[in-house]
Amino acid sequence: MNIHRHPELLDRLAAAWALGTLRGGARRRFEALAREQAPVRAAALLWESRVAGMTELQRETSPPPAVWTRIDNLVRAERDRQVMQRAQTTAPTPRGGWLRNLALWRTAAGAGALATVLALVTAGQMRAELGAQVQDLQARLQTAPQVEYVAVLNDNQAGPAMLVTFDPNNQRLTLQRVGGYQEASDKSLQLWALPPGSAPRSLGVLTRERLLQLAAGEGDVQNVPALAVSLEPQGGVPSERGPTGPVLFKGALIQKML
Repeated sequence: MNIHRHPELLDRLAAAWALGTLRGGARRRFEALAREQAPVRAAALLWESRVAGMTELQRETSPPPAVWTRIDNLVRAERDRQVMQRAQTTAPTPRGGWLRNLALWRTAAGAGALATVLALVTAGQMRAELGAQVQDLQARLQTAPQVEYVAVLNDNQAGPAMLVTFDPNNQRLTLQRVGGYQEASDKSLQLWALPPGSAPRSLGVLTRERLLQLAAGEGDVQNVPALAVSLEPQGGVPSERGPTGPVLFKGALIQKML
């Protein structure tokens, strides 16, 4: 299936994959498509970076004490149930044993029912908390920067090394390193647009941070089919000279539906 021809479906699947709600066979099929199709891989990495960025900004929270109390009660109830089961299977049956066993099983049944109730209460609270987190995430996404262009730049082994997105509202490129490459202290990475029929054009010199932004206009990326990153002397080289060092990463620039 050419899922990249259905941008809305691709966006929903990529979001579900990043949030962890896409599971089982559907998740495996999506990951297989991401390995084969660059647009799918780009959508997945884009949503992964969005979710990761939001969790970094999220304040740390601790579960309410009642949650730990319920968990402790569940553990104790399960332990008591196992103890009673072992006693039932190993202890000799005394006279009038069926009466004693009846009382024992009533106790065990009561403990099991209590554990079930506590589990339902805890699950309900956890669902409510998860629902609140999802609503907060949706609200954050509504105010997140728009993305019109996206590119996954791969290394020579076809492994993803850098995610590049363009936000037309804020006129900027966002670059996120997703591989482990780190240039030497006397070298710099430089981003290039590769327009058809003309020489490469510099879009900026990268700093050593894993996440950075470069000022850019839509004209810098419009009708540009691919981007590349080269290794240059520290501080980069003038745009008119073009890349002077080896091209380390390269990938197609894809225009997304806003």
